Amino acid sequence: MNIDPTASRLAAGGVAFAPQISSAARHYGLDPELLAAVAAQETGGPESNAGRNVIGDGGHGHGLFQIDDRWHAFAGTAEAMDPAKNADYAAGMLSGLLKQYGGNVREALSAYNAGSPTAIGTRTRWADGSDLSYADSVMRHYQRITGESPQTSAVAESGATVASVGQLALQAQRLPFLPPSMPPIAPAPPHTASHAYFRQPTDYVALLDDDNHENDS
Repeated sequence: MNIDPTASRLAAGGVAFAPQISSAARHYGLDPELLAAVAAQETGGPESNAGRNVIGDGGHGHGLFQIDDRWHAFAGTAEAMDPAKNADYAAGMLSGLLKQYGGNVREALSAYNAGSPTAIGTRTRWADGSDLSYADSVMRHYQRITGESPQTSAVAESGATVASVGQLALQAQRLPFLPPSMPPIAPAPPHTASHAYFRQPTDYVALLDDDNHENDS
């Protein structure tokens, strides 16, 4: 029996669905801790690195990475609730955004959540009172998963862009913007945002049973 050391490392950091996330990250050449941090932000909530395979956002967010059925045809399929396929789809999106924004993780995360590299996106309030933008909250999860301090983490919770994450950027540049098997992205409905990655704020209260999870959108 082969043991995936990356999955084991993720699981040790409290990551749920670690094998699926590890496999998807490897498929697209992503930092597995970064992909795990996105899952934690989407369906784990503050203080938890364990994402969940749930339907949220008023029924529009599907699976571990909350793929929105208003913008992604994939979300309307049964595969969207398969953690492995959901993670692979999200990894394809993130790798494409990293390529689009020159390896800048902060901009790619903002676009993943809200369609724009400069968007604040969904805000999350942590137990220590921090009210973080989507990208900053993902980076907080990243720091918790890796155990690195914000000063030493490759994608730390700082104002610096992540063009310095050389390997990640180089890998992202070699990848196609969209994964070959990705279904066409649904066009934006009229009178709404015109970008393909638009998402509504995540309602963690509806997703989680833990009353201690408090979130502002």
